[in-house]
Amino acid sequence: MTRQISSRPYPFPLAGRLSQAETAFVFIDMQGDFCRSGGFMDVQGLDMSSLGAPLEHAARLLAEARAGGFTVIHTREGYAADLSDAPPNRLWKGPDGKQASVGDTGVHGRYLIRGEPGWEIMPEVAPEPGERIFDKPSYGAFATTDIDSYLQEKGISNLIVCGVTSDCCVHQTAQEALDRGYDCLTVSDASAAGFKPVHDRMMEQIVLKGGVFGAMATTDVVLAALD
Repeated sequence: MTRQISSRPYPFPLAGRLSQAETAFVFIDMQGDFCRSGGFMDVQGLDMSSLGAPLEHAARLLAEARAGGFTVIHTREGYAADLSDAPPNRLWKGPDGKQASVGDTGVHGRYLIRGEPGWEIMPEVAPEPGERIFDKPSYGAFATTDIDSYLQEKGISNLIVCGVTSDCCVHQTAQEALDRGYDCLTVSDASAAGFKPVHDRMMEQIVLKGGVFGAMATTDVVLAALD
């Protein structure tokens, strides 16, 4: 496979080799607490229609990545039950002390606590045996996991990323990867933020800043290149 993806602002990957050997698909934090009604994002008043929208597109990407023999990776944000690895900002309850925070209890268990129902990855994009899951007590995946070593060992240099949220964990992971020399493409409609205008602005930044945050394409454009 030698084709490139017709992404913006440049064709991906820049090295010109869209190959199974060098490319991994990374599905970021597509967990119940971020995508499901009653989860952590929902109780904070974010737009769940926006956050749930990418699941269908991500599921299509995942199926094609598996069929094409690409490396598939999942990340999952979560914290210890005793909150010992949770940073202070994740425990802050707002100026009135009533804001939901990590570790509080909701309809899907304790928010973002490892092992709780809301912490699990959504069924639409659930990992299969053999697919690596990197659990992280952080926004970016590179800061607190061995994902970099894993990718280097496999000879991966190009990352196709998607997930939630596009303005936080997706963007942070892509930035961390770019700083380490990976070429990154964000799949726009397989990602989302808590409000659609915020997501749209993040996608604009990728294009308007001339590739400083990598490349961007829709699911259909990515799948056309894989066909």
